[in-house]
Amino acid sequence: MRVLHLPYGSPMIDLCHSLRLKGVDATSCHFYTNRYNFKPDICLNFDSVQIQFREKKIRNYMKEVINKYDIFHFHFGETFLPDKSDLEFLKNHGKKMVVHHHGSEVRSLTMARKFNPYVLVKPEWTDIKIQENLKVLSRYIDHAIVQDYELKSYIKDYYRTTHVIPNSINIEEFQPNYPKPKRFPLIVHAPTLRNLKGTEFVLKAVNQLKREGVPINFQLIEGLSHQETKQLLSKADIVIDQLRIGACGYITVESMALGKPVICYVREDLLKQYPKEFPVINANPDTITDVLREVIKKPEKWTQIGKRGRFYVNKFHNINKNINQYIEIYSNL
Repeated sequence: MRVLHLPYGSPMIDLCHSLRLKGVDATSCHFYTNRYNFKPDICLNFDSVQIQFREKKIRNYMKEVINKYDIFHFHFGETFLPDKSDLEFLKNHGKKMVVHHHGSEVRSLTMARKFNPYVLVKPEWTDIKIQENLKVLSRYIDHAIVQDYELKSYIKDYYRTTHVIPNSINIEEFQPNYPKPKRFPLIVHAPTLRNLKGTEFVLKAVNQLKREGVPINFQLIEGLSHQETKQLLSKADIVIDQLRIGACGYITVESMALGKPVICYVREDLLKQYPKEFPVINANPDTITDVLREVIKKPEKWTQIGKRGRFYVNKFHNINKNINQYIEIYSNL
């Protein structure tokens, strides 16, 4: 079984490593370099190629690998070519395909607003663009993967089969550093995009609590590599993740793996879909100030919550435990 993952993203890197440990010939390929310094198996560095020549380079690469791999695993709803004409080419060559959706490329603002008044989306991903993209993908691809039921709700009517596999990490690369009671706890927030993650509400809450005299040491993490971000998260006492989306992201999972209490907004209608052990502290833009104040006031609970988070990630987000689900999907394509 030979699988090529592309065209970008950190999830594919750990995934390919774990697949190889299971005997699957899996390769992660980035078309472009990235500011987070992720290390895929192959980086084609197409960003160094003049724009007018990039598509030709990508077509040449596709023809080069067409006979090398049996399965093509596409991430973030992207394929080799922007117009997705490559899907018919791959299908005609008898290639199996699966698409892995991770967020903005399927999050319809119209649908999301029915359940979440706080949500924002990337402006380039309009409802029409999302629908057209999903129609083309599902015309050639039967199986789609998402990390939670929030994303499943946007795509379930397009693909023949939608698989929900939680965000998965190599937990052995995250040594827990459980927080201990201290006078000035370090509160950390690491947004990729401020407006989508609700950073303005985090800053407002922190400033309000400082005015009240609540002891806080706050750090906003931006523009750093993945490794640098992980190091700062490891030093934190409390982590605040996204407050607008309504579901947990990778920062939540990685922070829990590091043994941190995590505050994040999870939609009420989705809470019942999470396992009963779910340890995330729920807060939305309207409640973040009160929730953060209460968490800071109870330092004796930080370690306990952190240990519950570490246990939860090991049980539900451990790539070495979830990897068989991917292999089963590949086997049924």
